[in-house]
Amino acid sequence: MRKQGPISATVELAVPFHDVDLAGVVWHGHYMKYLENARWAVMERIGFDLQAMIDSGYLWPIITSQVKYVRAARYGDRLRVQASLVEWETRLAINYLILDCRDEGRIGRAQTVQVAVEKKSGVMQFASPPCLVDRVRAALEKMKR
Repeated sequence: MRKQGPISATVELAVPFHDVDLAGVVWHGHYMKYLENARWAVMERIGFDLQAMIDSGYLWPIITSQVKYVRAARYGDRLRVQASLVEWETRLAINYLILDCRDEGRIGRAQTVQVAVEKKSGVMQFASPPCLVDRVRAALEKMKR
């Protein structure tokens, strides 16, 4: 299993009809939406929501994503998606675990990696800017209390 970071969040969802394919299972591309919901829950936990990200002066593209599908989810299944921040000083990496709420069975696991790109110049940063790192440090400090 991929490592879990110190800051995490969990979202639950029911698989909607429009996410399943002709075989009756969730089409693989729709899992990215589920990951995205959990990723934003982590970002909100550190106080770096969409507006803060826009205001930061940086773009935050996802440069890699990996998903390992273990078991199919089907229409109506309740899923729990756990997202965990595992890297933030040079890039923003989040690990995910997708579980079936009924039996805690693993549906899949994933990771996304984002980098900061300065909006004005379009230059990718080799270290995460203070607007992110400071928020993570503050969230970690708050957790210690």
